[in-house]
Amino acid sequence: MKNLSAIISTMLVLLFVSSCKENIDMSDQFTFKDETIISYLEKHDTMYSEYLRILSEVKVSRRSNSSLYQLLTARGNYTVFAPTNQAIQNYLDTLYKKNIITEPTWDGFPSTVKYDSIQKVIAFNSVIDGGDEIQPFQLSSFPEEGDPFPVSNMNDRRLKVHYDTNPDSVYINDVCLMSLKNRDIRAINGYIHCMHDVIAPSNETLGDVFAGMIDSGEEGYLLLAKMLQACGLIDTLTREKDEIYEDLYQGGSLKDNPWKVPTEPGDSWIPVHRYYGFTIFAEPDALWEQEIGKPVKQITLEDVRQYIQNNNLTPGAVDDENYKSEDNSLNQFITYHILPMHITKDKLVVHYNERGYTYGTTKSATIPVFEYYTTMGKRRLLKIYESRQTNGSIYLNRFAKLRNGRRENYNEVVPCDPDKEGVRIKADESTDIDDRVNGTIYPIEKVLAYDNETRDNLQKERIRFDVASLFPEFMNNNIRVDRVGTAKTLRVAIYPNTIYPYLNDLYIYDGSKFNYLSGFKQAWNNYQGDELNVIGNYEMVFRLPPVPRSGTYEIRYLVGAGSSYRGLCQVYFGESNSATDFPLDKMTAQGIPLDLRMGGLVRSTPSGSYPSIVGWEEDGTDDDYNAEVDKKMRANGFMKAPNSYIAFAGGDKPCRTEPRSVRRIIVTQHMDPDKVYYLGFKNVMDDDQLQFYMDFLEYCAKEVYDNPYEPEDIW
Repeated sequence: MKNLSAIISTMLVLLFVSSCKENIDMSDQFTFKDETIISYLEKHDTMYSEYLRILSEVKVSRRSNSSLYQLLTARGNYTVFAPTNQAIQNYLDTLYKKNIITEPTWDGFPSTVKYDSIQKVIAFNSVIDGGDEIQPFQLSSFPEEGDPFPVSNMNDRRLKVHYDTNPDSVYINDVCLMSLKNRDIRAINGYIHCMHDVIAPSNETLGDVFAGMIDSGEEGYLLLAKMLQACGLIDTLTREKDEIYEDLYQGGSLKDNPWKVPTEPGDSWIPVHRYYGFTIFAEPDALWEQEIGKPVKQITLEDVRQYIQNNNLTPGAVDDENYKSEDNSLNQFITYHILPMHITKDKLVVHYNERGYTYGTTKSATIPVFEYYTTMGKRRLLKIYESRQTNGSIYLNRFAKLRNGRRENYNEVVPCDPDKEGVRIKADESTDIDDRVNGTIYPIEKVLAYDNETRDNLQKERIRFDVASLFPEFMNNNIRVDRVGTAKTLRVAIYPNTIYPYLNDLYIYDGSKFNYLSGFKQAWNNYQGDELNVIGNYEMVFRLPPVPRSGTYEIRYLVGAGSSYRGLCQVYFGESNSATDFPLDKMTAQGIPLDLRMGGLVRSTPSGSYPSIVGWEEDGTDDDYNAEVDKKMRANGFMKAPNSYIAFAGGDKPCRTEPRSVRRIIVTQHMDPDKVYYLGFKNVMDDDQLQFYMDFLEYCAKEVYDNPYEPEDIW
C-alpha cells in the first residue's frame, strides 16, 4: 500500500507540475530504475518527513507557483543537503533558546511571516541548482578546505566546506555536519547528502555585527567598531541589496535575455539581484593593544587620532573631531581599510591564465598576481598581491623587487626589502565574522595606511586593472571570476542607465547593448579570461580609479583585434570635482577615432584583411633589436601585450607573442589624486553590429614609461 500511495502521489505531482508557470521539464524522468531526489526522500520519510513538508510549502521564487518539492521531482542537476527530522528539531530548539519563537515547535512562531521566513531558510540553503550544464556535487568534487562551492545555493549564498582532522568528517559552513553514512546518494536528478544540522548562514550584516559589538563590549574588533560608529559607517555596512532592482526583476519588467553578441552563440542574461557588499581588512584589538600600549577598552578615539598623526598615516587629512567628513584623518584611515565589494577568500587574487599556472591543477602562485581596487571614502588605491615567494599568503600593498628582465622569470628578488613587504592578510585564520550576508572581515598582521611611502611606491609601478575590477557590482553579484563556465553565465547584459543604473561607475547611454563576458573555459586571449563587449550605437562614460600622485600618466587598454567584428570608436577624457556625475559635455576627444580592428600584423574587417601600421614583430634573440621594435610601436601609439599571462587558460604561449592582442595608448594627461576622471567611448560607424571591446586598463606614470635608467618591463 505504501508503494501504491507513493505512485499515486507522484502522478498527482506530475499533473500539477504540467500546469505550472515555468513548465518544469519532466521528460525521461522515469526511464531509469533509480530514484529522483524526492522519491528517495519519500522512501525514507521516517528520517525526512519534516524536510519533505517544508519543500512542499516553499515556492521556488516570487515569480513561480511551483514548490521546491516539484522542482526536485524534475530532471536537473541538484545537490541537496537534506536535514533529518532531528536536525530540524535541533534548529527549532536553537530558535527557542534565542527567543525567536515561543516554543520549540512550528506552533511557536509569532507570525506567518516569520514562519515562512524560517521555512525558506531551511529549504533554500539546502539546495544547489546546477541548471542544465553544471553537474551536481558529490564529495569527490567538493571544494578545498575553506573554499566555497562555485555555484550559489537557492538562497544565493555560496556554501563553504570544512574538513575535520578526521578526513571523513565534512562540515558545511564550518558547523553543519554531514552524515558519515548517508552521503553521495545518487539520484536521477542529483546527489543527496544527509545533514545532522540545518544549514542556516547568518543573515546578519557587517553593520549588525559591529553594532552588536558596541552594545555588548565584545572584544576582537571592538576598537574597529567604535571607529566605524564615529565615522557614521555602521548604517552603510547594513546595506544588503537594492530592493528597487529586486522588485523590478521579480516583477518581470526586466527581460532575462535581452540581446546576443553577434557571431557568438547564446543569449545574454541580466543579473538576478543587485547586492551590495564590503570587504574589511582590519587590525584586531590585540594589535591595537600592542601598538598603543593599553587594554583595548581603555583605548579612546583620541588615542587613535594621536597614533595616526604621530606616524603620519593620513598625510594631507584634517585632524579634527568631524569624523564623518572624508577630509578627516580618522575617516580617511578607517575607510582605506574597506572595499565596496564582497571578496571571498577564493577571489582575493584571481588565478586563471598567468604564466606557469594551469587552472584546476596548479595549487599556488607561479608569478606575481595582483589587483588594484578603489577604497571607500576618499577614493584611493589598494593593491592585493600574491606571488610564489609569499608561500600562499596574500598581501596588501606589497612592492617587492621583481626579476622583470626580458629573459627573467618575473619572480621576487629574495629577500623582500622590509619596508616593501606590505601587510599580510591572515585569511588562513578563522574568524567568526567571515562571510556575513553582505561582506567579510579579514584580520591583518600590521597597521594598514595610505601613507606617503605607499603612494610613492604605487606611482613607481605600472598599475593594471582587469576591466571587471572597476565595477564592485560584478564581484558582489558573483559575476566576476565565474568558475562555472556555462552558456548562461558566460554573457551578462547590463541595461542602459535610463532603464536601470546597475553599475555605479559607468553610465551606459541608450542604444548601447552592453555585455560582460566571463571568458571562462574559452580559448580567448584575455587577461583573467574576461572582457567587455558592447554593440549598437553605443556611448559609455567610465569613472576611473584615482591615481596615487600628481603627475603625467598614460592610460592604456588592451584590444583583442583578432576578430573582424570589432569596430571604430572615439575616445573621450574629462575630469570633475564630483564623484557622482558623468560630465559628457565636459569631455575632450582624444585624437582620431580608435580602430579596434588594428592588430599587430593585420587589420581585420568583414571585407577582408589588410596590412597593419603597428610595426609588430615577433621577439628574436637580439634584445636590443626587440627594444627598438617596442619603441617603434610606441611611436604609433601601440604596445605588445604583456608577457605575464598566456593566451588562454591551459595554453603555453605568452600573450606578448600574440599579434592579435595589442595595448593602445589612448590618453596621456596630467592627473591629480584629488580629482575624478572619466573615459568615454562612442561608436562612430554606421554598422551597429560591430563590437567595442575592452580587456584591461593600465595607468603608467611618466617616471615609469619614460625612465632613462630603468625602462618599463615587458611583463
